[in-house]
Amino acid sequence: YAAAASAQDVADAVGAAKAAFPAWSALSPQERAAQMADAIAGIADLRDEDAAILSRENGKIVMESWVDALVFELRWQLALSLADQVDQDGILQPAPGIPVTTTVSYQPLGVVTVIVPFNWPVAILGASLPHALLAGNTAIVKPPPTAPLATTRIVQRVAEKLPPGVLNVVTGRDSDVSGLIRNDDVAKVCFTGSVNGGKRIMEMASASLTRVTLELGGNDAAVILDDALLDDTRLDRLHAAVFDTTGQICMNAKRLYVHRSRMEELVQGLSARLENAVIGYGLDEGTTMGPLHSPAQKTFVEGLIEEAEASGAEVRRFGTLPGDPELRDGNFLRPALVLDPPPELRVVTEEQFGPVIPIIPFDTEEEAVAWANDTWAGLCGSVWTEDPARANAVGSRLACGYV
Repeated sequence: YAAAASAQDVADAVGAAKAAFPAWSALSPQERAAQMADAIAGIADLRDEDAAILSRENGKIVMESWVDALVFELRWQLALSLADQVDQDGILQPAPGIPVTTTVSYQPLGVVTVIVPFNWPVAILGASLPHALLAGNTAIVKPPPTAPLATTRIVQRVAEKLPPGVLNVVTGRDSDVSGLIRNDDVAKVCFTGSVNGGKRIMEMASASLTRVTLELGGNDAAVILDDALLDDTRLDRLHAAVFDTTGQICMNAKRLYVHRSRMEELVQGLSARLENAVIGYGLDEGTTMGPLHSPAQKTFVEGLIEEAEASGAEVRRFGTLPGDPELRDGNFLRPALVLDPPPELRVVTEEQFGPVIPIIPFDTEEEAVAWANDTWAGLCGSVWTEDPARANAVGSRLACGYV
């Protein structure tokens, strides 16, 4: 269990971060980087323990939880390598008729709130927290309410090695910690999570005009062209891109568009891998796929699969549910492939965030691009081909942030 913060606890955290900001921001980036390097030293000593806790509260296999914690450290170190760039000014030379030189420089904002999701909370924290601190901001971390412990433990160990108030952590129910967004002393909010959650964050932040950075859900399309190499290495990579973390990753492939001439080969390759799926408890040796994180998500994904079956689409399910009586009521689902479904099915139009993938054949690149872009989400996508020129040509036409 983690403590449920009160509104006063939240206000105290903001106050501590605000009080620590003047001294922290007055340091040079190199001085901050040195303190941050000391603070992260030894973080790996308890990684096995952190990973076991994260698997128990999250559900994913322990290897992924171990990588989750490792990526936090790697991203922290990568951020520190940018220390010499933080204070670099830019000079804009005089323009015709405007006889002035403009200096562009950067200043820290102040108190930054970082809110992370349940699926890869520690790694995702590493994508923003160290950069915020290196730039001279102070920070408050809000772990996910359904999986708070591993993240809190790691943040606490780092925070204890930094000046008081520079790094804080607040756990609690979302409704009780709105002060991490609404407080006028919060200068920026970084949020990773659901689309509806992002809308609520933006709405709350609008009252104080607090800056927000939102990284939300995706319905990411993978486009497999006719010349794609579908060897074991690529098929392993594609399988991981769909089914890692039981499909619960925002940048997972959520729709596969494959050239009709390669459809059978791709389906066979993924089927061969799914036939070896071992569904079970994330800490058990040999488990390759854990449960979904919540009963509500299991119900949602089950509904997508049942709707596809009812539509007449071919649905192939794989693996065996755990036989252990203690696991019988868990959020386990057999992974599924949905072959050539009608495009209006929810398994195509919505983000499944679970172990089911629609595989849709196309005949021309124009079809593939049009279908890939016909979605509410433009988070990321991928193009699979042996021709870099084709990859760039198709990839540049995908309407998403990351290809």
